[in-house]
Amino acid sequence: MLTGADEFPFHQTAEPMAFAGTDRNFYDRFFFNGYSADGDLFFAIALGLYPQLDIMDGAVCVLKDGKQHNVRVSKRMNGERSALQVGPLSIDIQKPLLSSKIVLESCDSDISLELIFEARHAPVEEPRFTRRVGTRGFMDYTRLTQNINWTGEIRLGSEIIKVEPANVLGTRDRSWGIRPVGMKDSQPPAQGSLSQFFWLWNPCNFEDYVAFSHTNDDNFGRPWNRRAGIEKLGGELQEFENVEYEYKWFDNSRRIKSVRAILQHDCHEATIELTPFQNFYMSGLGYTHPDWGHGMDHGDSAFSYDVIDTAQCSDVDPLYFHIQAIARAELSFDGIKRSGLGVVEQLFIGAHQPSGMGDGLALLRGDA
Repeated sequence: MLTGADEFPFHQTAEPMAFAGTDRNFYDRFFFNGYSADGDLFFAIALGLYPQLDIMDGAVCVLKDGKQHNVRVSKRMNGERSALQVGPLSIDIQKPLLSSKIVLESCDSDISLELIFEARHAPVEEPRFTRRVGTRGFMDYTRLTQNINWTGEIRLGSEIIKVEPANVLGTRDRSWGIRPVGMKDSQPPAQGSLSQFFWLWNPCNFEDYVAFSHTNDDNFGRPWNRRAGIEKLGGELQEFENVEYEYKWFDNSRRIKSVRAILQHDCHEATIELTPFQNFYMSGLGYTHPDWGHGMDHGDSAFSYDVIDTAQCSDVDPLYFHIQAIARAELSFDGIKRSGLGVVEQLFIGAHQPSGMGDGLALLRGDA
C-alpha cells in the first residue's frame, strides 16, 4: 500500500517504506514529463539518488522546434538524502502524492524553468518488477505512475513559454529498488549480460479520463510484467486482467508506427490506440548515455548542456535507441470514445518473436 511517506527518497529496498536493506545498486528516482495539447512542446525532468554510491544526479530536457535541449547535473551527496537539489535543479515536495514544485535556475544553458505539477488522480502502483540473469538479481523495484497537469513557465533562449493546466498535461513516476547503476559490473553473471529486454509503457491523458498500459515481454512475447487500467477522473481505476497488443512497425526499424492495446476484464472491454508522431530521446536524461549514465561519479559537482538536432538522430544508434514517442491517443471504453495524447516509451533489445525481431539490434521486419 502506498502512503505519503513513499513520496520521499528514503527507501532502502524495492518494498514500500515498511522495509529496509542495502544493495550497491539501490536507487530512488523521480521522473516527470509534460506536453502541450498540440504536441509542439515536450519536456522531461528526472532526479535520482544512489545511496550506496553516494551520488545524486538529475536532468532537464526541453524538446521544441526539432531541437532537444539537455541539462545534466551530478553531485556527491555526502550521505545527505533529504535535500533534493543538484546544482541548479531542485524538487520541493509540497503535498505528497499530490503536488511538487520543480525549479531549474538560470545557468550555462538556454533553458530554465519553474513548474508545479498537480495530480489528476491517485497514483497507480505498478506490479513489482523483478528480473534475474541466471542466479544474479538484475532488477527488483516498485514504481508508481500518475498522470498530472502543469503550471508555471519555461524559458528557452529568449522565449518564455507559459504553462497552464488547460494545455499542458503529462505523467510522472516514482520508482525505488534495484537497477544496474553506476559503473559496469566488474564480474558479470556467468550467463553474460542481459541480452533481451522488451519494454513498452503507454500512459495517456484525456479530458476526463486517464489510461495506462505497459508490458515487459520475454523473447517469445510472453509478458513477465504487464498491467492496464482506465479511470474516469473522480472515479475508481478499472483494471484489466487480459491485455493484448497489436503492433505496426516502421520498415527496417525497431520503432512502432502504431500500437493497439486490447483490454478485457469480466464484462468490461476497451481499446487504446496510439500513433506516435515525434520522438524524445531518453539519453537526454542519462538513459544509455556513455558519460552521463545514472549514478556515474562526476566528482563533487558537475554540469553539462547540449542540444540534439532530432532530425539527425539515427534509429539504429544506441545513443538514441531508448525513446518516449509523443502519440495521439484514442480511447474506446464502455461506449465512450475519447481523443487525447500520451507517450509510447520504447526500449526493444534482443529477440521478440511475435514482432519478428532477432538477437541484438537486428532489424528483421517492418509493416508498410
